[in-house]
Amino acid sequence: MRVVVALGGNALTKKRGKGTYEELVKNINKTSRNLSKIIKKYNLIIVSGSGPQVGALLLQNELSKNKVPAMPLDVLDAELEGELGYLIGQSLINELRKNKINKSVVTILTQVLVDKNDRAFKNPTKFIGTFYTEKQARKLSKKFMIKKDSNRGYRRVVPSPNPLKIIEHKAIRNLVRKNVVIAAGGGGIPVYEENKKLQGVEAVVDKDLASFVLARDIKAKQLFNLTGIDKVYLESGKKNQKGLKTVNLKEIKGYYKQGHFPLGSMGPKVLAAIKFLESGGEKVIITKPEMLEKAIKGKAGTVITR
Repeated sequence: MRVVVALGGNALTKKRGKGTYEELVKNINKTSRNLSKIIKKYNLIIVSGSGPQVGALLLQNELSKNKVPAMPLDVLDAELEGELGYLIGQSLINELRKNKINKSVVTILTQVLVDKNDRAFKNPTKFIGTFYTEKQARKLSKKFMIKKDSNRGYRRVVPSPNPLKIIEHKAIRNLVRKNVVIAAGGGGIPVYEENKKLQGVEAVVDKDLASFVLARDIKAKQLFNLTGIDKVYLESGKKNQKGLKTVNLKEIKGYYKQGHFPLGSMGPKVLAAIKFLESGGEKVIITKPEMLEKAIKGKAGTVITR
């Protein structure tokens, strides 16, 4: 069974972490151990998030531009896709060898088609990079667009156009028959088409929506969204918050329309789940990486079905 696994950027880089290489590898290794437990049962396509990581690359780009020529954001997306693909791939290979599982791991740089006239380019909403205090945000807002990310602090925002199609979806579908595939890392590399030619565009495609489009294009049966929280909550962060264990498509659409899920955190995950199920998908699981095995058995996380 083909299953797309979306790894949230905030699951790979913890909120209170410093974003160091050592922390990243530690978190990836932990996630790989959890994924290795289900690899025999599923044909996995893994999509990694990028919010914290691509924000760091963008900051490096900005700080060094007087000494090293700056690269456009779509090129940084490609850099991050290669970086995380290498680290996740190597970690998974080590786990597969340790558990004597005879599967190869392949990372494919993935272009994602967007509309160059998407309104997101005029209204950036994608949170990337580190969190700032209100005082830091006021200072940085002179150079970048900064917005408040729910109740978690302030972050930089960039355009996040709606993904329309995965350019390499046929290759990915063929590869996953015999391999674990890592694709659309960080949401993939945003491109538009003009005069039958592809052209990169500066943006960051939302990983959750890219995961849905990938799952749809390769006709995956299920979508596992692994994030930093154990399940989906109504009234999240409030005293009366309520965790959702099992919910159907009609119910989750109702909660989404009521505004229960913030745009910068759970909103895109729930929207991706809705779109995936509406396109023919069978099941979506949202939970922490360490709870995935239990969630598959219905004993943890949030399970959404048609």
